[in-house]
Amino acid sequence: MTAFWHPFADMKTVAGREIVLDRGEGVWVWDTEGRRYLDASGGLWYANVGHGRRELADAAAAQLARLAAYSAYDRFATRPALELAERVAALAPIEGAAVFLTTAGSDAVETAVKLVRRYWSAVGRPERQVMVARERAYHGVSGYGTSLVGIEPNRAGFGELAPNVVRVPHGDADAVAAVFAERAAEVAAFIGEPVIGAGGVHPPPDGYWPAIERLCREHDVLLVLDEVITGFGRLGEWFGAQRYGVVPDLFTFAKGVTSGYVPLGGVVVGPRVQEPFWRGDAGMFRHGYTYSGHAAACAVALANLDLIERERLVEHVRELEPAFAAKLRALEALPGVREVRTAGLLAGIEVDDVERAIERLRGEGVLTRVVGGTALQISPPFVLGEDDVDFLAAAVAAAAGG
Repeated sequence: MTAFWHPFADMKTVAGREIVLDRGEGVWVWDTEGRRYLDASGGLWYANVGHGRRELADAAAAQLARLAAYSAYDRFATRPALELAERVAALAPIEGAAVFLTTAGSDAVETAVKLVRRYWSAVGRPERQVMVARERAYHGVSGYGTSLVGIEPNRAGFGELAPNVVRVPHGDADAVAAVFAERAAEVAAFIGEPVIGAGGVHPPPDGYWPAIERLCREHDVLLVLDEVITGFGRLGEWFGAQRYGVVPDLFTFAKGVTSGYVPLGGVVVGPRVQEPFWRGDAGMFRHGYTYSGHAAACAVALANLDLIERERLVEHVRELEPAFAAKLRALEALPGVREVRTAGLLAGIEVDDVERAIERLRGEGVLTRVVGGTALQISPPFVLGEDDVDFLAAAVAAAAGG
């Protein structure tokens, strides 16, 4: 037995049956028995620069030795936090952005929703409380995130944690238009992932995001993108907003900002939402976390962004995408594979018996997980090569194709 209560796990079946991972290098990880696996899920969507990058460990060690952390409340700051905010703001598809740092994606979503509601209150429209979210969406496991999520099992049994949430079908701009028209005076914001992730990896229909942005502008609704998975290169651009040609009012990030080496997240906030807090009379935004702007985490993030830029990993994702998509989509010819959906270095592979496929993939030397109840999650590190894609496709064919 184990004393460790695993997240998202049925402990009745998991306790004492752990697969204990020991080390990693590039796209590979090894367990304590010495077995090697291709990390097809990139940890939990986050291992953008791959495993075992000494530069990131060294950045953490150097900052930990100098000043590990200090509260960023009120007027306190550390150099890594200030530098990271400037760096992320410069990369963001929002002119004049400010960056509110958190510790992970869930609390980034929590922060974004509180900012949205506090903004409308500050500008004299407190009745704008409704958040419009999508079916199949995943927005973390905080109170707001659990209420926004479009994956029903993630809400079941918790009761109503946050009110005033309306869900719409995930690829239907007309449904969004109908909600906006019906509840025009109440809607605060629309929130969505550029590509739905944990709900099964569903890229948007052509023209979807420009249509959503247009509706938000017409109805004076804030547009919030959840870039926790798609941020920092996963779709062949720094952010999904750039791939789909939209400019949100604010967006969340986490995971890829440090490639998962340490926990860190945040919200990028455009000038409109900043205005009442930075230049108006809204006063203090009474929200933040003990580790907001954690110095060592920010130092790792800066080193991670250096790596992504120096090794041109965003460009590599863009260049590898055609082969990645073609080789995985070829699996649709197999009898046990129903559909393959891709965008950048993201894929959802629908198979007939997904739990059996996961077990068989481990035997083939590939680690991944189930998303959307029926699909294999494919979100490998960006250092993946075309030969690694061949290995992955062959393993999926062996595990799920018959």
